[in-house]
Amino acid sequence: MNKLVVPAEMDKLDDVIEFIDNSLKGHEYSDKALMAIEIAVEEIFVNIAKYAYAPVVGEATVETEICGDPEILAVRFIDSGVKYDPLEKEDPDTGLSVEDTPIGGLGIFMTKESMDDVIYEYKDNKNILTIKKALK
Repeated sequence: MNKLVVPAEMDKLDDVIEFIDNSLKGHEYSDKALMAIEIAVEEIFVNIAKYAYAPVVGEATVETEICGDPEILAVRFIDSGVKYDPLEKEDPDTGLSVEDTPIGGLGIFMTKESMDDVIYEYKDNKNILTIKKALK
């Protein structure tokens, strides 16, 4: 398992994406899987940076693990900010026009749709959100 701990700040997003990319070195993956993973990682990290600790800044831990055959990447986000289960949020109505679509919730919806598995747990006063995606 690889681990990165960074301040939950927007300007650390590039570090998180680079960490994910480095975790994939030596593994075969499709461009489609990589793009889906990077978009989901961005959505989740940005939400942590914006909302978990506001108005102060806390830490975000990102862990990666690759296992299985075919290989599956698991990315775990851990923060000790405000307890929040994004999976409880009702999925947006994707049939609405852009003007009628309420703001918020699209990022986690896209994540749930593009990942093979999304799991939330609250343990030891920490939010733990894990996404999993087959690499091929």
